[in-house]
Amino acid sequence: MSFEIPESVKVWSQFFHPVLMWVLLALTLYSAYLGVQWRRARNAEGDAKKELLKGKFNTRHYQMGSILLALMILGTIGGMGVTYLNNGKLFVGSHLLAGLGMAGLIATSASLSPYMQKGNEWARSAHIALNTILTGIFFWQAVTGVQIVQRIISKM
Repeated sequence: MSFEIPESVKVWSQFFHPVLMWVLLALTLYSAYLGVQWRRARNAEGDAKKELLKGKFNTRHYQMGSILLALMILGTIGGMGVTYLNNGKLFVGSHLLAGLGMAGLIATSASLSPYMQKGNEWARSAHIALNTILTGIFFWQAVTGVQIVQRIISKM
């Protein structure tokens, strides 16, 4: 006995991954903003520091990072799953490989949190570098993802 996915589900499921990833790109930029604000707060002095600390940027950045980590990994797996269900195979190309690389980068970046909490500057520098690279790849992924969506729509 085999399980057949209804055609309407197969068609519309192809758009969940791209929409999620565009939302995650926006949240990535917001998380970067929170991270920059937290760094400013850590380096500030006097009244400026007190004012910046009221924003709780450290907590908000950490929470946003946790959400991004979970949704990016699940979105990556989901995109691959939908592609496989709709096509019976994965298309191994630059979009897939870069997406897998992004999943690795965000996981590695998040794994530095305990070291950053202990004040290790090397971990902060690595975290910033990894996330800068991740964000650059993410913008490129957005462009290639739009190209893939355009191909899907043209076949409908």
